[in-house]
Order: sequence, then C-alpha cells, then structure tokens
Amino acid sequence: MTKAINERDITKLANEFIYHKYLFGKNKFTDFFHDLSIQEYIILYVMKENKENGCEKTYLKDLAEKMQVAMSHMSKMIGDLKEQGLLLWTHDGDGSEGTYVTITDFGEKMLNQHENTLKEYFENVISCYGKENLVQLLSLMRELDIVMKKEFRKIDREQV
Repeated sequence: MTKAINERDITKLANEFIYHKYLFGKNKFTDFFHDLSIQEYIILYVMKENKENGCEKTYLKDLAEKMQVAMSHMSKMIGDLKEQGLLLWTHDGDGSEGTYVTITDFGEKMLNQHENTLKEYFENVISCYGKENLVQLLSLMRELDIVMKKEFRKIDREQV
C-alpha cells in the first residue's frame, strides 16, 4: 500500500520537476538548431519518416495532433517551411479532404545536416549516460506524460 504524499513533498517534487524542465529548455541543446527550430526539425523528421514508410503525404491535421498544437499554429509553421523551400504544401481534391505536405530535396538535405549533428552529440551522451538508462528514462517520460495529460484533462473538465 502506498503512503499518502504530504503537501511539502508534493511541492518539492513539483518544483524540482519544473526546474529541470526549465534547465533542459535552457540547455545548449537548442544551439544545434541554428537553421531550424526544434518544432521545424520535428515536422521535417515526421515527413521523412512517413516518406521512408511509403507515404509521401503528411497531413497537417496529423502533424498538429502529433505535436499537440492548434491547426492555425501548424499552418503558420508549414507556411514558414514552405517559404524556405523545405516542403511543398498542397491538398487533395478541392481541399475539403485535407491539406498535406511533402518534403523537398532541400528539406531532406537540411534535415540530414541536423541529424548528423545530433548523432554526434547523442553518441557521446549515450556513451556517458548509458543506452539502457536513456531507454528507461524515455519510457518513464512517456508514462509520466500520459498521467499528466490525464490529470490535466480532469482539471480542465472541473473548470468548465
């Protein structure tokens, strides 16, 4: 049976979590993304993965859902990437079936440059931290994300 957690412990753990999230965001890790933002990198990465899995089209609604952003925000990011020549943006039929993007050769080149930089960096991180530790940490982060989303939805429903 699990002991109840006292308020002081809850506050300390919450603050520690927020502090580490803040530090991770401030980490120089973001310096790897000098030509692309992290969000843009993720968009291009998802598109490349889809292409490698035989699906040339990546629908905006799927990207917005995966990245948990509003469609208007996704449309703005896609517009910016299109202006940079990193992707093509079109639609099926009259557009009512959805709009989709495909990665350009230039987009793949830019993505590959960023992936190579990340590979070099994470090769050293994994060497120091351990592959098993990183796999376990990522698994725990996914589990925590599920719990946090569930609890956030509860709060959202209570405020309505």
